[in-house]
Amino acid sequence: MAAGKSVKVGIIALVLAGFFAFWYFDLQSLLSFEELRGRSDDLQTLRDANPLMIAMIFFGLYVAVTGLSLPGAAIMTLAGGAIFGFWTALLLVSFASSVGATLAFLVSRSLLRDWVQTRFGRQLKALNEGFAKDGAFYLFSLRLVPVFPFFVINLISGLLPISTPRFYWVSQLGMLPATAVFVNAGTQLGQLESLSGILSPALLGSFVLLAVFPFIARSILGRLKSRRQLARFTKPKKFDTNVVVIGAGSAGLVASLIAATLKAKVTLIERHKMGGDCLNTGCVPSKAILRSAHVAEEMRRAPEFGLAPVEVSVNFPAVMERVQAKIAAIEPHDSVERFTSLGVDCVSGDAKIVSPWEVEVNGERISSRHIIIASGARARVPDIEGLENLDYLTSDTLWEIRELPKRFMVLGAGPIGCELAQAMASLGSQVTLVTHAPRIMPREDEDASALVHARLEKKGVRILTQCEPQSFSNMDSAQSAQCMHNGEAITVEFDRLLLAVGRTPNIEGMGLEELGIRTTGRGTIEVDDYLQTDIPTIFACGDIVGPYQFTHTASHQAWFATVNALLGHLKRFRVDYSVIPWATFTSPEVARVGLSEDEAKAQNVPYEVTRYGIDDLDRAIADSEDEGFVKVLTEPGRDRILGATIVSAHAGDLIPEFVLAMKHGLGLNKILGTIHIYPTMSEANRFLASEWRKARKPEKVLAWLERYQTWRRG
Repeated sequence: MAAGKSVKVGIIALVLAGFFAFWYFDLQSLLSFEELRGRSDDLQTLRDANPLMIAMIFFGLYVAVTGLSLPGAAIMTLAGGAIFGFWTALLLVSFASSVGATLAFLVSRSLLRDWVQTRFGRQLKALNEGFAKDGAFYLFSLRLVPVFPFFVINLISGLLPISTPRFYWVSQLGMLPATAVFVNAGTQLGQLESLSGILSPALLGSFVLLAVFPFIARSILGRLKSRRQLARFTKPKKFDTNVVVIGAGSAGLVASLIAATLKAKVTLIERHKMGGDCLNTGCVPSKAILRSAHVAEEMRRAPEFGLAPVEVSVNFPAVMERVQAKIAAIEPHDSVERFTSLGVDCVSGDAKIVSPWEVEVNGERISSRHIIIASGARARVPDIEGLENLDYLTSDTLWEIRELPKRFMVLGAGPIGCELAQAMASLGSQVTLVTHAPRIMPREDEDASALVHARLEKKGVRILTQCEPQSFSNMDSAQSAQCMHNGEAITVEFDRLLLAVGRTPNIEGMGLEELGIRTTGRGTIEVDDYLQTDIPTIFACGDIVGPYQFTHTASHQAWFATVNALLGHLKRFRVDYSVIPWATFTSPEVARVGLSEDEAKAQNVPYEVTRYGIDDLDRAIADSEDEGFVKVLTEPGRDRILGATIVSAHAGDLIPEFVLAMKHGLGLNKILGTIHIYPTMSEANRFLASEWRKARKPEKVLAWLERYQTWRRG
């Protein structure tokens, strides 16, 4: 570290010495157009006397001028043409300018990149990603247009993710046309009246055309690649519809709705139930059973509120029938009738993509200009010995049972596992929650995980972390799991087993492999930033793509996939994952947006953390819900929000304020300056902002104010 600091000090000293020498010896007066014209004969005489030495001196001076980002490179290029002639000067200037530019690039990288990326890394994220992917194209285009100051390009490039060798060769190639123009002008120095005479509007226009050429070429190559991918298929002369959407879950329904709104003809294919997992087996039923469980818990807490104790008797079949009733009540929102009335042609059946433009369903083929795959995911079933002999449950099948299991084992402690473990415990089951992870809810910070862990145990849930099932057995009426728990063999007995170990994308039987559509190691369909697959007419969104398997992100992706499919030939939109919120609806709820502390540490993102305890909030105290916290990560020295975590009752309803702030660049000062109704849980967000401000109060100013107020009292 000390050596690196010494190197930086040395570079700074060298740069400062170069600037001092340049101005002290008045070298800028020598690097002027008039001075060059007046001394051109003398320079040619020197060259004739010792051509090699003059060439070496010229090369070294050119490198020094460009490396130190001093003015005068254009004059030196003219001088090279005047002294050495076109070809020799072109060779000298091309290499000297590239070497000097690379030195300036390295100076910027050594002195400024770490500070700039640390200070403005999140603001530069999109630029960094774009430059890492297409930096050569951008740099080449900028080099081709001499209107952009080359020294500025050198310094900015040093701050961005491009390798030194790539910077060098792209610079040498990109600067060559302008170098040739200036060198050629130098050979005609006597006929030039000024520098402005070199670059005519027509010549500048030619450079601009050269600059956009790489992007035109890339577009042409992309089109050629698309044609090659489609060449082995026969394209229909006309199409039955504009877009076929496969899957009527959250992503598919939103995609169909947007397409219909854009006046496209839409065919929506669903093999099971409209509404997909969210309505039928996911979000809606899980929240319905959680509500029943919450009421049961509230009844048990009656004495806390000054009420007589209540004996809670759970009618489990009625609870599950209520769940189905709530699904039925919401079902019309996603029904065939509603979407048909909106102009969507709804088809029931298994879809198979047989070409980039055709989908087969129920023995018939539907031709379409574009296809959107939104087939969702299903509960993952792990490969564990003996599991196939059990009548296990998943989040897809749990809703079919009508008898409350006395002993209920949940395998997996992510959001689904924790929510359903808590619900079943509140409804009267003896729940054992098993996870191979060191703690429950591992995607959340440890303080959030610990609080939910404690609440689950308080409700009677037995939690086994770092516990790996080795096998399952089903003998007589006893079912059990043989597990390794912290290196010790244990047996967990249960009456019903719920698998909550993630979800598997539904990609089978749709013809993806035959078409050559690639999938990732996670089993999801591989798409680009525009949600386009390897086949340019086919897009995908939702759980089938990831990386977030939430209903709201599926809907978010559906907009991008649909607009890019229908209007991508006019304008394409890169899907935005910059602000993705989510919540786990345990009691207390855990809601988050942006970075967690664990993620910030893992990514080496500098941050400051501010925390406000819900136990200090008036409304939470009044409601006997005074457990939890609000935690916000901000940029060091600024109120810009990097991430927020809320653990409390109604956390999912409190987090949108931080989501809105992050999306639109609002900081904690704006939240602090916004009136929040008293007494509400939402005040926690404002009090968090107040804690941030109090920790940064201007002590010196306050000290002077105290003196001023003392003086005012006489």
